[in-house]
Amino acid sequence: MNGMRLPRTVERCADMRTSRVRRWRVSRYVAGVAAGSLLCCFLGVHAQSIDYDPRRANELRACDDHQYRGRLAEANQCYSLLLDQSRSVAVRAEAAWQLGDVQRANQLFRIALRGGERPVQTRVRWGYLYLQTHQYADAQKLFGEALELSPNDIQARLGMAHVYADQFEGEARPLIAQLLSEDDQIFAAHLLAARMSLEEGRLDDADRSLDRAAKIADAKKLPPLEVYSLRAVFDLMRGRDSAAMHRDAWVQRVLDYNPRYGAVYEQLARFEVTRRRYREATPLLRKAVEIQPDLWSAHAELGANLLRLGEIDEARQQLATAYEGDPYSPTIVNTLRLLDRVNEVETSVAKVPLPAGAPEDAADVEVRLRLNRKESQALRPYVLEVTRDSITTFSQRYGFRPREPVTVELYPDHDDFAVRVAALPGIGLLGVTFGYLVAMDSPSGRATGDFNWGSTLWHEMAHVFTLEMTDHRVPRWLSEGVSVFEEWRTGPTPGVVVTPDVIAALEQNLLLPVAQLDAGFIRPQYPNQVQVSYTQAGLICLFIEQRWGFEQLPALLRQFTRETTTQAAIEATFKLPAAEFDRQFVEFVRQRYATLLARREDWQKSYRTALKARNEQRWSDAIAPARQAIEIYPEHTGPDSPYLILSQALEKTGDRNGATDVALRYRKAGGWEPGTLRELSTWLVAANRREEAIDALAAVNYSDPLNNEQHLTLGEQLLAAGRAEDSMREFQVSLALNGLNAAMANFGMARALRVLGDMPASRRHLLDALATAPHYKPAQDLLLQMVEERQE
Repeated sequence: MNGMRLPRTVERCADMRTSRVRRWRVSRYVAGVAAGSLLCCFLGVHAQSIDYDPRRANELRACDDHQYRGRLAEANQCYSLLLDQSRSVAVRAEAAWQLGDVQRANQLFRIALRGGERPVQTRVRWGYLYLQTHQYADAQKLFGEALELSPNDIQARLGMAHVYADQFEGEARPLIAQLLSEDDQIFAAHLLAARMSLEEGRLDDADRSLDRAAKIADAKKLPPLEVYSLRAVFDLMRGRDSAAMHRDAWVQRVLDYNPRYGAVYEQLARFEVTRRRYREATPLLRKAVEIQPDLWSAHAELGANLLRLGEIDEARQQLATAYEGDPYSPTIVNTLRLLDRVNEVETSVAKVPLPAGAPEDAADVEVRLRLNRKESQALRPYVLEVTRDSITTFSQRYGFRPREPVTVELYPDHDDFAVRVAALPGIGLLGVTFGYLVAMDSPSGRATGDFNWGSTLWHEMAHVFTLEMTDHRVPRWLSEGVSVFEEWRTGPTPGVVVTPDVIAALEQNLLLPVAQLDAGFIRPQYPNQVQVSYTQAGLICLFIEQRWGFEQLPALLRQFTRETTTQAAIEATFKLPAAEFDRQFVEFVRQRYATLLARREDWQKSYRTALKARNEQRWSDAIAPARQAIEIYPEHTGPDSPYLILSQALEKTGDRNGATDVALRYRKAGGWEPGTLRELSTWLVAANRREEAIDALAAVNYSDPLNNEQHLTLGEQLLAAGRAEDSMREFQVSLALNGLNAAMANFGMARALRVLGDMPASRRHLLDALATAPHYKPAQDLLLQMVEERQE
């Protein structure tokens, strides 16, 4: 349904500022999960958040007091009166907003600006309307316009900081720090600083910010609801059991102030989701909608969270409730549409058997594959193989076996996957793990060569183990680090792969201390810091393996089976201060890349020279610089890798053996480009190195498994090597792909089944081959042979 128009209600939401309708691209849905969203109206439109701007109109304040105290009937009556009678268009916009009519509020803010009413403050408040509905570009534009008129306006600068913070951008912290350095009395700035610190796990900083905010609120008689709510989050982050949060003193203070303030539970749930503690978030969200039934954002998030846990029916009910209250939300609409299309999915169930010597009370692990019907037959054997192998491998390596069924979902349309995990088409993720549920792009969801789906699934399956064996307490950096490390060590395409960005960060001393590494994933301070943090986390796991032995990596993970900090876990596991761990790690990385660090300019020059020669097809000139680039930096296996340049140059200049050896080194280093591996397999066959040829071609199935010709070729190679059963899988997949070579695939099946002794099935496939291609000579010859054998 690419390009489908949204329902009129959604278009109206997307068109809050301009007359041009913004058509969000809604993709096809298979099964639904929304992990959170950046689309408009997601927070719900029942009311705006608390406005701490001292310039707020006095006529609104009496209504606000009713609202903040939970006297909703009185508040609605008060705002309705202002909406009907106020002479200020901006005040009427605020009243409409509080009454939940964001469309009317939007129109009134526009009218107010056209009339020149309070041009700075009106832009700021209109910007906050866009901010609350997660339309960040429009919010940022309005805050920018306000700052052009009044460069030092505190509320406009705060708005900019909120835009950055909500999008987890690094500019938020410096802006808040600057504001507070100029005026330490800015209450909302302290609140935002506390929220960011809680998100990043910097609890001491959050504690100080909340203390300061509480004192300001008390002195200025400001509503303390958000201070109390964040204090409750602070208790949660300190290790308080989320099941007991309804008895938390701070929660009680919130409810004493406003018994209808369900947002306190929604806030607690949001932080549990941020920490990937989805089970713990669900009862908190139930409590939120219990005490505030019109908190539509909580209904929507409860539905999304139930989907993460596989509770589809109740999730649909909660999302339908959210839609009734907030029909303008594309996130809700997208997810409900996806749920309406579950018939496009084929579910299969398999078992991962217990390893030898497993305890008597242990059980096989159930695997549930949810694949699109159009490609399920072709993909299932490979997806199941990777899933089973990963469970077996990680169970042995980490001493933990999944206690619940593991569900794996693949989406052939990337926007379907995006809606599944974030209700947001267009996100750049490849896969997401919600505990025992993994969702990811199908190989057909991206262009050939864009990603290695096998490694992605292996990465996500490692998350299943690190999350579940620690009851989701593992810090983000360690869970990601183990996943990257296992890609390198045990995945379908093993090999340590470190990009030039990481080396540049190492040179500039930008690698974070391990205790602060989570911040590199959450709120990056420089371009590509998130990717650098992934690799740094993987390198930390590699450092642990090489410095103390692999067994210390599971030992570190087990530290997080209880509430602890990274610093405490590091010190308990390795018996040295975290600062010393950091020092030794940096020394390890610098030693590992000492050649590259010492000769970085030589590498850049060699690489550029080789690349230029390749592009100009000066093959002889490309060989020497490509060799030097590999010698200096052997882990550069990404696009335009010097391995690829050198292998191609050697082939073009007549050195096929040299080209083959370089391509093999490329694969061993972690390279997986499909065209290269196919060509390598062809070269190996020509050199009579058939087992290596099979391994190379089989590896392409982890990056490009929907290539029909490839399966036929691999099937023939396996059959020639005496591996008839393995060859059948390739021929079956070829048949499932419905390509033009059905006769060849059936002929391959016939011969494989003949070798395995299943003559009736062999004859059926042979006849199918001839039905497709009656003049197919090899099939005719085999049929004649089979007839003669039956007559003997």
